[in-house]
Amino acid sequence: MNKAELIEAMASHAGLSKADAKKALEGFTNATTKALKKGDRLSLIGFGSFSISKRSARTGRNPQTGKEIQIAAKNVVKFKAGAELSKAVN
Repeated sequence: MNKAELIEAMASHAGLSKADAKKALEGFTNATTKALKKGDRLSLIGFGSFSISKRSARTGRNPQTGKEIQIAAKNVVKFKAGAELSKAVN
């Protein structure tokens, strides 16, 4: 499912116009991004939790040449599915 298909599904399920569903989805993504940038955790009971994890710098290897390279440290987004979501897909 891509973004357009998600917007269409949201609109039909909630009885919204596609424009309103798009605004709602963009609002959710913007609020989630801001919260994660601040280091907050976003929990949606039953759906799951978004959080930030720090990945430290490390040495990697270029698979084509075998030469060692330095990989910079960075923050990564983690998602842990909630119990209801896990139950629904199994």
